[in-house]
Amino acid sequence: MKKVMLSAFVLIMLLTPCLSASDRTNSFIDRSGNKIVVETPFKRVISLYGAHSENLFSLGLDKEIIGVSKNEAYPPQATKKPAFSYHDDGEKFIAARPDLVLIRPMIAGGYINLVLKLQRAGITVVSLQPRTVDEMYSYWKKLGILTGKENRADEMITAFHARLNRIELLVKDIPTPKKKKVYFEAIHSKMKTFSPSSIAIFALKSAGGINVAHDAQARRGTNIAAYGKERILSHAEEIEIYLAQRGPMNPATIARIKEEGGFSAIRAVRQGEIYIIDEQIVSRPTMRLLEGIYEIGRILYPEKFIDTTPVY
Repeated sequence: MKKVMLSAFVLIMLLTPCLSASDRTNSFIDRSGNKIVVETPFKRVISLYGAHSENLFSLGLDKEIIGVSKNEAYPPQATKKPAFSYHDDGEKFIAARPDLVLIRPMIAGGYINLVLKLQRAGITVVSLQPRTVDEMYSYWKKLGILTGKENRADEMITAFHARLNRIELLVKDIPTPKKKKVYFEAIHSKMKTFSPSSIAIFALKSAGGINVAHDAQARRGTNIAAYGKERILSHAEEIEIYLAQRGPMNPATIARIKEEGGFSAIRAVRQGEIYIIDEQIVSRPTMRLLEGIYEIGRILYPEKFIDTTPVY
């Protein structure tokens, strides 16, 4: 009897690691709550978010990317791919014969009929969008699992950490009282900033800045936080640098910020310390976030950020 029981135990022990390893390595839950199981890497991918596209190219893919979202400009190879939009009819996607369509939560929530049509056609639809830097690393790994580029995803994470450490060393010796205090604008028209856990605020802190809107609270699971003019002005004399992202959500200009009613009370506005930065390098979860961190560093501490060597 003991011999039989031992054999059964050994058999279970031999089988269990295989099952759990497969589940751990080749499956994950996407932002729509769907369990995605990858039996073989996807080979015909349409990306409906610029960050997805950029990361797919960073993973070493090209011919596997058969479509990207409209108005993409980076990397240059993306401009040569057919353009797709969540406004397009599902038949356009189906005709392209993708096996994977990558979306983000905004599309999953707002265009459910498109998602369902693609799924009914046998196309895997995966919703991904990290909200923090830790989630960004996990997101890169998920893209690696989907496309068979797990090793390259690990290399991206290792390279990011190494280059981030180089940047952070430039500001390591700045005492806290000497660090620049910054208000980081996300959407001017709605007086919104970024949540403290956001990728943009990570970029600011990594460059040695102090976020004056540290008490901002994200709404509806996004990286954006309503702050309001009154709260911004409560930090008026404290704000040494006024930083604004520019992108589709926020067509920011220095003139517009200067002319905003009451903003003349802000120290940075009075002293002409208003700066605009491309949202693609501070808000998107890509390797170019390193460029964004370095550019913020140039604004805050130009005497320390003088190296012209590319950081990514």
